[in-house]
Amino acid sequence: MKQITPGISDSEFIRSKVPMTKEEVRAVSICKLRLEQNSVVYDIGSGTGSIAVEIARLSSKLKVFAIETASEAVDLIRQNVKKFELDNIQIVKTLAPEGLNELPPATHAFIGGTKGQFKEILSALIKINPKMRVVVNAVTLESISTIRSVLSDLQINYEYILMNVSRSESTGKYHLTKAENPVYIFSFNLNDVENA
Repeated sequence: MKQITPGISDSEFIRSKVPMTKEEVRAVSICKLRLEQNSVVYDIGSGTGSIAVEIARLSSKLKVFAIETASEAVDLIRQNVKKFELDNIQIVKTLAPEGLNELPPATHAFIGGTKGQFKEILSALIKINPKMRVVVNAVTLESISTIRSVLSDLQINYEYILMNVSRSESTGKYHLTKAENPVYIFSFNLNDVENA
């Protein structure tokens, strides 16, 4: 039977050494997007395509653009799209923000990787749709600092949560918990500005 809730097991995705947003983080990040039935979503820095796949499976009416620059990652996205039999994902090989203005305007964007282009990407998204809902994941202190600085400069109100996940692991007859990297999840509407 086809699963209808988000939360595909990480082990189901075809992967290599390309970074992938982990299962629980995907679920919370997608919830923070607050998608609607006919949403158009950019998955920027798509990696293995795990976010794009989870979103696309929610409804065939959703349109998802998996935006990625690395050739190995683009190949993995293609394989995962085929594996999960999804025809509402379009793969776009580019380094964002290049090429975004050639796509249909998005209502939502998930940003999982920026290659140091966060400010430029956000500026492009504002021009495409100033009412867009955006979720950004970050794991490094440098990325977190950049995101907070850019959002403050643009006077965009945002919320963030710090998500810590630990998984059970068997060691002989004992069970331990092994921590994953903590992830900051930022979420905001582009038009939700301070003193508006």
